[in-house]
Amino acid sequence: MTATTPTPTATAAHAAPTARTGRLARLWRGRPEDAPWARPAFLGLLAVTTVLYLWNLSASGYANSFYSAAVQAGGESWKAFFFGSLDAANAITVDKPPAALWPMALSVRLFGLGSWQILVPEVLMGVGTVAVLYAAVRRRFGAGAGLIAGAVLALTPVAALMFRFNNPDALLALLMTVAVYGVLRALERAEGAAKWLVLAGVAFGFAFLTKTLQAFLILPPLALVYAVCAPARPLRRFGQLGLAGLALVVSGGWWVALVELWPAASRPYVGGSQNNSFLELTFGYNGLGRINGNEVGSVGGGGGGGQGGGWGETGPLRMFNDSIGGQISWLLPAALLLLLAGLVVTWRAPRTDTARAAFLVWGGALLMTLGVFSFMAGIFHEYYTVALAPYLAALIGMGAAVLWEERTRFAASVGLAAAAGVTAWWGWTLLGRTPDHLPWLRWTVLVAGAVAALGLLAAGRADRRLGLAAAGLGLAAGLAGPFAYTLETLSTGHQGSIVTAGPAGAGFGGRGPGGGGPRMDGGDGGRNGGTQPPNGFPGGGQTQGGQFQGGQFPGGRMQPPGGQSQGGQNQPSTGQTGQTGQAPAGQMPGFGERGGMGGGGGMGGLLNGASVGAEAKEKLLQDADAYTWAAAAVGAQNAASYQLATEKPVMAIGGFNGSDPSPTLAQFKEYVAEGKIHYFIGSGGGGTGGGMGGPGGGAGSSSEISTWVQENFAAVTVGSATFYDLTSEK
Repeated sequence: MTATTPTPTATAAHAAPTARTGRLARLWRGRPEDAPWARPAFLGLLAVTTVLYLWNLSASGYANSFYSAAVQAGGESWKAFFFGSLDAANAITVDKPPAALWPMALSVRLFGLGSWQILVPEVLMGVGTVAVLYAAVRRRFGAGAGLIAGAVLALTPVAALMFRFNNPDALLALLMTVAVYGVLRALERAEGAAKWLVLAGVAFGFAFLTKTLQAFLILPPLALVYAVCAPARPLRRFGQLGLAGLALVVSGGWWVALVELWPAASRPYVGGSQNNSFLELTFGYNGLGRINGNEVGSVGGGGGGGQGGGWGETGPLRMFNDSIGGQISWLLPAALLLLLAGLVVTWRAPRTDTARAAFLVWGGALLMTLGVFSFMAGIFHEYYTVALAPYLAALIGMGAAVLWEERTRFAASVGLAAAAGVTAWWGWTLLGRTPDHLPWLRWTVLVAGAVAALGLLAAGRADRRLGLAAAGLGLAAGLAGPFAYTLETLSTGHQGSIVTAGPAGAGFGGRGPGGGGPRMDGGDGGRNGGTQPPNGFPGGGQTQGGQFQGGQFPGGRMQPPGGQSQGGQNQPSTGQTGQTGQAPAGQMPGFGERGGMGGGGGMGGLLNGASVGAEAKEKLLQDADAYTWAAAAVGAQNAASYQLATEKPVMAIGGFNGSDPSPTLAQFKEYVAEGKIHYFIGSGGGGTGGGMGGPGGGAGSSSEISTWVQENFAAVTVGSATFYDLTSEK
């Protein structure tokens, strides 16, 4: 072998770095047909989104303690992991299927319990949704359209909220975007379509295991578009749809079948149901009840009609109202306009045209979800609207790209100008609802949008660089408002069951530690003059002069812990402080400084859990391993707070709001007799009684259990909490 001939080892050593360098170069450069800037810009979008969503993440703590408790339980027990139990001893499940809990529970199992361990998986879902959306839009409309769509999604306030929060909506948004991507890929050509439809079916199946029937809202328009527009013979199209349906049933039904066939005595009670049935939960409380408002066991709803059964006024303008508008609707008028424009431009295209099919798919998903959200009379929270964000963002990117390509036609330039103008006007309107937040931005958006609209009118005849400048200015003006709200969302912690994005007054929900409850100080950012809680607080109560008057608590039957409700007016309460007296001015009687009844738990722990003191934690941990449950408490949020503080199982009597018939009084007595529960945690300090049942405590097994405990066991004040030692009768 000559000196100039490289040895095999040297050749391999030289080739390996070259191969790695080549892969990195391809990763950075992207596809050869893309512009050199496309892949770096996409990677930059993902990097910026990741940094933004991780920023200040721990400020939300455990976020929604209801789901965090189930995550903690799943990190301890594989049985709790499978069922989505609220505690590791498997008393009762959350009121949803468990798919959204699984990534977080795996994270906690690997890295331990903590805020980041719970919320980082949600951030990754948000970044993943942006990536899938970009890929879906880029394939047909170019990298520029994909980048616009991804940026719009990332900067939508409600998306920035929910992709940093532990509710199921983050995973649902990701899976719905994957489902749309699969259908769009299947529409591209006849060969290989089946595998993409199967992917869409699997995404729908796991979306069902995330949030039940909401996953199927966009299924009809997607199936219809494929049946009409796919490039295959009709029989083959329907066969492929059937295969996708089979994939959906298998991927979503395996868990349901196991739960329904599992002996009820050896599994946890299905939370949210009245008969321990997941099917009942699916088609009742989480199904038709959400549409008509007849939700047995709900904390609101009932009645339906134009008032949404107590969950806000329904109607075609619901997404634009004071409560919801700032969460999602910044670019919604433009999205609807661009959907119409895209369909007009592609109207005469062949049946199989993929551009028109994309507008029909994304537009159908948007309109279907928009219609249901606008008119559903059952439980509705502002953060549900994150489901609209990917569809809306896709239409913005696609529509802008199509009209830009057609800008030499006057009608297309008018469409671009109209989109920029209406977005600036609507941003100006929304910013006016929070006048104390960046007051200068409102007029800046309006003026910049007007200038951009005028520039876009002449885009087809002007120099391309001037046209691009006008388009860029219009995009910046349109995104300025949601970007400001998103930054405010990222800078603030959010906790509890009802959370909203943006500055105070932009919605109805919990912000900051102990948030989660409505503001009862008459202050709502100046939007309602301090007379009506945003979104119509369930039950129709009002605040006047800082006092809560009229109406009822959600469900019309719940009394606040430690107090009584007479004539619709809440009376002074002991709360959890152990002191009876009049509430301070500007606070709802019985509400602690942190905005929740009894020191942190909004509405008696319904909206957020209680604040757990060091004494209470220490007492629960004493001999905790000798019991199946360290304690029991009415309502899941209060139980969750003690469980997260101690990492020991705490039984949530009655599930989320205390209205589920689990356990019955007889079952609870049996648990006590067998020495399985150490303490019962009461709601009122000093053990004065009234409303000890907490949420849902007006009737049912939770009230019966509370009464029995009070009659048979002595109350002991531990810090700011009231404990009953169930191992020692009076």
